[in-house]
Amino acid sequence: MSTRRIFFSRLALDARIGILEHERRATQPLHVDAEIDLRVTGPVNDHDIHSVLDYRHLREAIVQECTQAHVNLIETLCEQVARRLLADFPDIQAVRLRISKPMAFSDCAAVGVEVRVARGPDYQDTE
Repeated sequence: MSTRRIFFSRLALDARIGILEHERRATQPLHVDAEIDLRVTGPVNDHDIHSVLDYRHLREAIVQECTQAHVNLIETLCEQVARRLLADFPDIQAVRLRISKPMAFSDCAAVGVEVRVARGPDYQDTE
């Protein structure tokens, strides 16, 4: 099986996330890094966007999932985004997703959570 990887680096957005009282009152910045492995089903036609998975749709799903409602835990949000991508895009074989809070602590650049999910037991991570 041939695969292709689409990635996002530091997709920046504001979200309602956190269990602490001050986090429940306002949005805070998040950074999303994602590596999305796709099953390649045919050749790329340079004149037809439909011959590939349009990464604009992936970005839209990530942003929508992160911003549609308040989520208490970043672990929960990571799992929700990963499940959404697998549910909405059947050609996705695996997702590696990292969501971080760059403003959580003053003494580090960010803190966050990373998850890896795959569609089936036969998928091999090539890392």
